[in-house]
Amino acid sequence: MTAKLTALAAAVIAAAASISAVPAAEPKHGGILRIYHRETPPSLSIHEEATFSVNVPAMGLFNNLVIYDQHVPQNSMQTIRPELATSWAWSKDNLSLTFKLRHGVTWHDGKPFSAKDVKCTFDLLQDKAQDKFRKNPRKDWYANVADVTINGDDEVTFHLRRPQPSLLAMLASGYTPIYPCHVSPAQMRTHPIGTGPFKFVEMKQNESIKLVRNENYWKKGLPYLDGIEYTIIRNRATAVLAFVAGKVDMTFPTEMTKALIADIKKQDPTAICEIKPINVNTNLIVNRDSPPFNDPQLRRAMALALDRKAFIDIILQGEGDIGGTLLPPPEGVWGMPPDVLKTVAGYGDVNKDREEARAIMKKLGYGPDKPLKIKVSTRNLATYRDPAVVLIDQLKQIYIDGELEPVESSAWFAKVARKDYSVGLNLTGNGIDDPDQAFYENYACTSERNYTHYCNKDLEKLFDQQSAETDVDKRKKLVWEIDKKLQEDVARPVLFHARTGTCWKPYVKNLTIMSNSAYNGYRFEDIWLDK
Repeated sequence: MTAKLTALAAAVIAAAASISAVPAAEPKHGGILRIYHRETPPSLSIHEEATFSVNVPAMGLFNNLVIYDQHVPQNSMQTIRPELATSWAWSKDNLSLTFKLRHGVTWHDGKPFSAKDVKCTFDLLQDKAQDKFRKNPRKDWYANVADVTINGDDEVTFHLRRPQPSLLAMLASGYTPIYPCHVSPAQMRTHPIGTGPFKFVEMKQNESIKLVRNENYWKKGLPYLDGIEYTIIRNRATAVLAFVAGKVDMTFPTEMTKALIADIKKQDPTAICEIKPINVNTNLIVNRDSPPFNDPQLRRAMALALDRKAFIDIILQGEGDIGGTLLPPPEGVWGMPPDVLKTVAGYGDVNKDREEARAIMKKLGYGPDKPLKIKVSTRNLATYRDPAVVLIDQLKQIYIDGELEPVESSAWFAKVARKDYSVGLNLTGNGIDDPDQAFYENYACTSERNYTHYCNKDLEKLFDQQSAETDVDKRKKLVWEIDKKLQEDVARPVLFHARTGTCWKPYVKNLTIMSNSAYNGYRFEDIWLDK
């Protein structure tokens, strides 16, 4: 019996070894990846836009100096990889970051890439160039960069005013491609030229965006695909039908709700779907300069009216998280933990908070027979409209009568940037899971993306203090202090952090969906089709 068991065990081990020895399928070259797109992007210039409606189709056109590993879902400092840079090093005083650059890279039009292109890109971002971006939403990311200098064609150095460890994280974001010196910002909006794995072919309004393989890509053998086609389908139900019917191979990233995924899986059980946090929070924006919303008590009442759990249950069937500015843990590194979050005003008992809110509104002269009538502006996408409807219903609980005002994407960001609204429902995506990006981009007094015009100079000093802090635990405590203050000041009340889904056919191989940023995972250079 012992001999038989020994023989059986040996056979099992041998079988397991033979299974593990079977090589993974070899990538195949060729084919067009078909993805539905939720709208026509306002342009394809990543630096000038503030939506992953641009990043998704455009990220494959470009390269960064460094990039987050495209197959590690949670971005972190440890997952940053070289791209146009081959290496990097900090100076001893941590005030200079120098990159050695890659040789032999060419732009899609055949011109050579060099250090001058890196400097040109950051001169544009810092508004130092003769040419100008039409919009510059991430200018404040690089406010601490005093200068960018070059040493020949193959070396570039970023000189900082103070230490800022997160600079490298911001450079790795999908929001930070390198642009060519010889192409104008205007052309980059409509016919972008990059060094990336795909080349731009065309964008037809409300029809499609087409990319083709870059046959001269500096990574030999890549990309595997012959091209990518994005078919624009504005209605999500129609998009689901197109996916189930095999008209597209992949849904627009992070656009599927739990309910839509259930519908997809019912009709196509072979579909692969993942629901993840995306580091995009839905928030209430109030124009602090527009009467009567310049009254801090009115803004406080609006914040106290919010039932965050109801948003998550109604809109996302429970697939969401309550938090502040930063993505909540465990996927978020810097978000307030539950024990800190429960100490923030407005995150407690909803009924009690609404009683206080109604009392404030009555003192301000409003009531059941005299509601405050407002328009609630929002972007004309389902991910914006649906929570805006819930917001309007919740504000009615405190005598505010709201009317929905949908705004097309091409006009939305310009509208809120120039403060042409009173109350809005907005989505704020964090390009990286790091406080520097979230704080400077959305709450700095001079930032183009500070849609509510919130300005607190004392808090900005804390922005700088946390930014320079290298001790993670000390930095977290500063970050939580800042985030708590932002919520209590009704700077941009966060309603919820969504967990949303992406679906693709099983023959789409080597796709990884990021778990703490919806902006960084679309290089698509090593995706392949097994069909």
